[in-house]
Amino acid sequence: MNRTLRLSMLALLALAPAIQAADLLVNNVNGYTLDSHGKLQHFQALLVDQGKVVATGSNGELAARAKGAKVIDGRGETLLPGLIDAHGHVMDLGYARNSVDLTGTTSLDEALAKVKAYAASHPDAKWIVGGGWNQEIWKLGRFPTASELDTVVSDRPVWLSRIDGHAAWANTAAIKLAGVSKATKDPSGGRIERDADGKPAGVFVDGATNLMGSKVPPPTRQEAAAALDTALSEMASVGLTGVGDAGIDLDTYNLYRQYADANKLTARLYAMVRGTGHAFDVISKDGPLIGYGNDFLTVRTVKLFADGALGSRGAAMLKPYSDDPHNRGLLFLKPAEMTADIGKALGKGYQVAIHAIGDRANHEVLDSYAAAYKTHPNGIALRNRVEHAQILTLQDIPRFVPLHLIASMQPTHATSDMNMAEDRIGHQRIGGAYAWQHFLKQGTVVAGGSDFPVESPNPFYGLYSAVTREDHQGKPPGGWYPDQDMTMTEALRAFTLDAAYAEHSEKTLGTLEPGKWADFILIDHDVIKDPASKIWNTKVLQTWVGGKQVYAAHD
Repeated sequence: MNRTLRLSMLALLALAPAIQAADLLVNNVNGYTLDSHGKLQHFQALLVDQGKVVATGSNGELAARAKGAKVIDGRGETLLPGLIDAHGHVMDLGYARNSVDLTGTTSLDEALAKVKAYAASHPDAKWIVGGGWNQEIWKLGRFPTASELDTVVSDRPVWLSRIDGHAAWANTAAIKLAGVSKATKDPSGGRIERDADGKPAGVFVDGATNLMGSKVPPPTRQEAAAALDTALSEMASVGLTGVGDAGIDLDTYNLYRQYADANKLTARLYAMVRGTGHAFDVISKDGPLIGYGNDFLTVRTVKLFADGALGSRGAAMLKPYSDDPHNRGLLFLKPAEMTADIGKALGKGYQVAIHAIGDRANHEVLDSYAAAYKTHPNGIALRNRVEHAQILTLQDIPRFVPLHLIASMQPTHATSDMNMAEDRIGHQRIGGAYAWQHFLKQGTVVAGGSDFPVESPNPFYGLYSAVTREDHQGKPPGGWYPDQDMTMTEALRAFTLDAAYAEHSEKTLGTLEPGKWADFILIDHDVIKDPASKIWNTKVLQTWVGGKQVYAAHD
């Protein structure tokens, strides 16, 4: 071979794409992913090496590049990027499932029967704890009472959180043990529901829950580990490969690190430290924890709270509730205190995520971010968030843009709240409530979540609510305020690419592009092309995280 020909061949080889090693080929799939610009892409096969995506493409193209790789036949099923819940509560999910779970109960009598059955099957439990109740679904028109709980359990204390975690229900034994009486004043940021004589009636709202919560025995290490195992298992079964865990304490932080060290995490946890107190001081001593345990644990965010929840009328409103004219809800912190907490977190390089439901709370949060940026100008680049961003004035929504804020929103809150939201705040204020399109059209990133176990952790419920704004029976036909519907691509982006962006991880998660982690799921139908009415009933067949299978449905 002459020298000229040899040089020409070497030049052609240099221009040819390198054949990258691969250890896994998932072929024969109906695959979808977004690209980095949010455009939907379709493929037949996925090539993976060492847990990361090598390529997506046709069956033939990738088979030729998969020499020696393990081959998984997708059998024509639909493959999606792993779904990310931007706002859930991992440990609370596990504790809820492992205790009295009143989620989905449709009447007070049904809830009481569940409490009675649980107490009977746990005769050695010193406390009966649990939650998930919702008096709105029960159609009570009021909160439940201690005397009603006493009819099923009176020999030991009972403490049951409301579905939103912003109120709790106690029996008389628990109230007496906590030393709460007619003379006990409502604490700052909280309210004790009272009977006609001013005595505690049984429900404690927001800050008042601390009067009882301090008496409830903390979970043991074994109970905490069991709760985490339960939560991880359920998350994998519904296709969640990542979760923004909205509010952890020091014990939970240590537990997550132990699980990460032991390679026991089956979902990527983006954990937010609750508050800027002692736990934050300890956890932040060495700065943010980013990508720990092969990208399974990140702790770089502080979670703050501005107000309560709408269902318990604890959301802070600018004007009184339409159905409670003497109540404007509860603001947890004074503006100066909120600004100081934001500044403390930003000063240590932590993203801030603030729970804000009511229009007053959101207004105060926006003001506090603006004030904190004056003393911490670099903090504006940390992708700070407003968790829920549920009810705002139409004048406040545009303020998200110059403040560079992410709206971390939960589509199922709209379809769960539509039975009472307008009663609470009236038709006019609904215009700025659950207003996804108002945010999207101005360019604000909307990160999708559920707030589980307030709502189901199943992200297909969230995708369905985002696209239809209907309940699972298709009501109201056409959707509740349908001008705020998302398209399916927008909804998928909220639970993948934009949820990853809200976690500073869009370079490694959220899509199935080369170099990103191979987090993906196989499901039982084409959610992109099938009627939207089928989305909520989607079944997850397999869940893979980092190229490893963490869940398989039973045939």
